[in-house]
Amino acid sequence: MATTSAVEKHEEWRKLVVLGDLPDDFLRPMATPQQTQEQSDHETAMHLQQQMIAQARAPVVGRLQVTLVSAVLNKNYGMTRMDPYVRLRLGHHVYETHTDVNGAKNPHWNKTIHIYHLPKGVGHMTVEIFDERTLTDDELIAWVKVPMPDQVFQGETVDEWYTLSGKLGEGQEGTINIVLSCSTAPAPVQVPPVVMVPPNLYGGYGPYTPVPVYTVPATAQTQPQPATIKEEDLKQLGEMFPEVEKEVIQSVMEASYGNKETAINSLLQMQ
Repeated sequence: MATTSAVEKHEEWRKLVVLGDLPDDFLRPMATPQQTQEQSDHETAMHLQQQMIAQARAPVVGRLQVTLVSAVLNKNYGMTRMDPYVRLRLGHHVYETHTDVNGAKNPHWNKTIHIYHLPKGVGHMTVEIFDERTLTDDELIAWVKVPMPDQVFQGETVDEWYTLSGKLGEGQEGTINIVLSCSTAPAPVQVPPVVMVPPNLYGGYGPYTPVPVYTVPATAQTQPQPATIKEEDLKQLGEMFPEVEKEVIQSVMEASYGNKETAINSLLQMQ
């Protein structure tokens, strides 16, 4: 009987034996609330450090500024003095200046167009001069393809006169003065929330209300997907900034990823 009892105890001890790898917390005391908070503070500090690194490496958004100053045309195609205006094409984007009424062969516009998110693979822009008509369709009287100078994207300002083509022949319609410059700004980045655990009034870490701390992960190196631009937001911004063209407001909203408050701040800075 004694032998049987000893065998049973031996079997019970064998069941208590842990076979295989020991767990990470083996023989470690339970973490105190203070140690838990210290670990949380450490993780928060690491997120803040990653945020600083991500901001330093954040992608940039380019803003091309095209100023259509004036033109000198060689022929007047109207029955009276022409009313010229300019239409600018860059990729799928189209912009227009106001009409210089009675500008004739020496129109002046001094119109600056801001273009955000330059289309990839587009190395030139097309500039067309139209004569605005009242009873018939507007007539295209001159045009030119302007290559994008490399020095513009290096921070330089290019102020040039470009020869115009038209019915008179290649480069025979006159010249147009265009000023090009480019500036960059950090692109907005979507960030996930990090939750911190604040201590309660009694020094414990029981029930709590999460406090979101928004940080930028170090792996966030791509721009967020473009947001849907609401027509009502464009209309509201147009009423707030009546002197800004609709195409410019559209570009600013696209650069702000549909964030109306960010777009308002950008438009205020532009003015």
